[in-house]
Amino acid sequence: MLKPIFITGIGTGVGKTVTSAIVTEHLKADYWKPIQSGDLENSDTITVKQLVSNDKTYFHPEVYKLTQPLSPHLSARLDGIEIDINTIKVPETPNTLVIEGAGGLMVPLNQQFLIVDLIAQLKAEVILVSQHYLGSINHTLLSYELLKSRNIPVKGILFNGHNPDSEAYITQYTKLKHLGTIPVLNNLDKNSVKEAGKHLTL
Repeated sequence: MLKPIFITGIGTGVGKTVTSAIVTEHLKADYWKPIQSGDLENSDTITVKQLVSNDKTYFHPEVYKLTQPLSPHLSARLDGIEIDINTIKVPETPNTLVIEGAGGLMVPLNQQFLIVDLIAQLKAEVILVSQHYLGSINHTLLSYELLKSRNIPVKGILFNGHNPDSEAYITQYTKLKHLGTIPVLNNLDKNSVKEAGKHLTL
């Protein structure tokens, strides 16, 4: 089985879901969001499904569907359950599998485990999504250092938006591969997602 690709971000709201759609479409990969927290009527799986146009992608069902738009550990508690990461198993597929995380690496899943622990358990290779804002270099390098300390393989960094100076510093410091820059998508649809994939070097 191919090593799964885990899409994680340097924080919440940096564009993981759109990036996941672009990577999924570009690779014609399967997609899996194991933990969905909040807005189940417009989940990330539903969003990605609406943005992917190839006929090869299979959308694997979530393991946990939590009702509150909060950190998974708190949303689960309010729903009266506890997330058990041992129940989260990589689905079998002959295809490349894109896994979308929840928030950043240190987002808690329960009182003991974080997103980074789930990545390690799933034996996935990470694509780190960075977005440019004041403080994003710090957040990107902190994320890199955490992945490095856990010996988690990183395929490279995808930048949401373009800032040549920041990108040059981050890639020089981390020695990670620059996987591409996702342009601003004024019209987010299947066509723009497919076109955005042409900017990737996966």
